[in-house]
Amino acid sequence: MIIGAVLLGIGVFFLGSGEHEAAHAVAGHAAEHGGEHLSGGAVSHHETSWNPLNRLWVNLWMNGVFFSGIAVIGMFFVAVQYLAKAGWSSVVKRIPEAFPKFLYFTFPVLLLLFVFKGDVIFHWMHHGITDPASEHYDKIIAGKKGYLNFTFFLVRLVAIFTVWIVLWNMMRKKSIEEDLNGGTQNFFDMVRIGTGFVVAMGISSSLSAWDWVMSIDTHWFSTMFGWYMFSSWHVTGLATITLTVLFLKDKGYMQYVSDSHLHDLGKFMFAFSIFWTYVWFAQFLLIYYANMPEETIYFLERWEGHNKVYKAVEILNVFMNFFFPFLIMMTRDAKRTPIFLKICCFFVIVGHYLDFYQMIMPGTVGPHGGFGLVEFGSVILFASAFVYVVSTELTKASLVAKNHPFLEESLHHDI
Repeated sequence: MIIGAVLLGIGVFFLGSGEHEAAHAVAGHAAEHGGEHLSGGAVSHHETSWNPLNRLWVNLWMNGVFFSGIAVIGMFFVAVQYLAKAGWSSVVKRIPEAFPKFLYFTFPVLLLLFVFKGDVIFHWMHHGITDPASEHYDKIIAGKKGYLNFTFFLVRLVAIFTVWIVLWNMMRKKSIEEDLNGGTQNFFDMVRIGTGFVVAMGISSSLSAWDWVMSIDTHWFSTMFGWYMFSSWHVTGLATITLTVLFLKDKGYMQYVSDSHLHDLGKFMFAFSIFWTYVWFAQFLLIYYANMPEETIYFLERWEGHNKVYKAVEILNVFMNFFFPFLIMMTRDAKRTPIFLKICCFFVIVGHYLDFYQMIMPGTVGPHGGFGLVEFGSVILFASAFVYVVSTELTKASLVAKNHPFLEESLHHDI
């Protein structure tokens, strides 16, 4: 965390005058060409003004969204296991069960960023954008102001995190009580809580995708975007669960986790990497063959516009999130071999971090995007904080749910 904070501080310091000069050059270039942009409209809001610190706020927002997803997927994984009454996962459930504690960290980060720096991240928050008397008036954005306005967005942000945190606390309390009291009552209570959470997640995952990411590109929308972001969150969460289990086994803990358990975790990663690819390709293909300018602009900005970083990330996105996991995890033996699982987890986590980079950066920082100390410092800071918070939460209960009704089945799990 200290290294991440130091890198972030140095990165902010050295954003420097070069960024200002580049901003003026881009704005001047756009003005010379009659204000043309990729879509043939007015000069991009990235090109009219630029503050180097904007890159800091956007990176904090991106990491907040990314790690919030990993945290809440821990709860989603546990809820689904209870809803399905799955036995195999009872020996590993304490790992994902600890993840949502990190929501206590990301919630205030996102809340403060939205309240104080929301206009840096969201074009629809710019002054006068919905006022017909303003020179900055945008008819399309004004048509969405019933949903995209400060108060309603804030209510949704607080409500989403509140539902996630309250349901997780209820589940966590019942889980620890089960260790102390035994019996089946706590188990059935957790089935009911898990059912409620899965329903809530179905709604809140789409709302969070629309609000926190899709509304950045305010003119653009996709009816598949809720599924797209959820699938990215989901496979990243599964990779983080698997990597945590492997790390603890290397440290001498959780020796009761067998190759069969690892095999099941590997199958989940393998399957949902393919599912993410299906959603990614389906969204792209529909927009590609419809060839409507108001839709294709989203991909043009990432492939041909702004700067070459986005094109490189777009290519890496497909290789790291589909081809590498698909080829690494195709065989049965690979899913049962720790080194292959670790390699796959690495590609999935880094690849989907790049996926979120590609979703958020082009619409917020435009031509000023890139990878530097600010990017590396912020992700190291958040990742270290995640490890610290989850590790601390894991110490508050036994790593094995010792009175879980399906524990014996899980200990003898063999596939």
